[in-house]
Amino acid sequence: MDRKEFRNAMARLGAAVNIVTTDGAGGRAGFTASAVCSVTDDPPTLLVCMNRGSSGAAAFEANGVLCVNTLCHGQEDLSNTFAGFTGLEGEARFSLGEWDGLDTGAPCLRGAAVNFDCRITDMVEKGTHAVLFAQVVNLRLGGEAAGLIYFSRAYHRVG
Repeated sequence: MDRKEFRNAMARLGAAVNIVTTDGAGGRAGFTASAVCSVTDDPPTLLVCMNRGSSGAAAFEANGVLCVNTLCHGQEDLSNTFAGFTGLEGEARFSLGEWDGLDTGAPCLRGAAVNFDCRITDMVEKGTHAVLFAQVVNLRLGGEAAGLIYFSRAYHRVG
């Protein structure tokens, strides 16, 4: 299978846009992800795919916690920042947006469609990525804003 062809095909799989964050002894970090999905509701568990080569990967492993912040339409600038497209790195990325926390201490974006506050229960390495299994310990639902998806290498409003 040609890698470029596979990536082009995956661009046609629309997905919610999320900023995944962590904080703790390993430091504060975050990245933009569309590879997030529900695994089970008993116990409530999410799956998050993270590039093992990303600058914050070690922090997620060391901290053992994360928050999946699902973005709303109009938060594209935050997505681009945490995707590394603006030149801001590490802690500086958190200068955009308003952040607080729930139970785990992972940064939660105020104004997100939803925040899933999680403890990482398992991590599986596959190729260039780590698959994080994260048990939801708390969540916060945002307002009724329109959603944001990424499809065909562009942002789109949903709802």
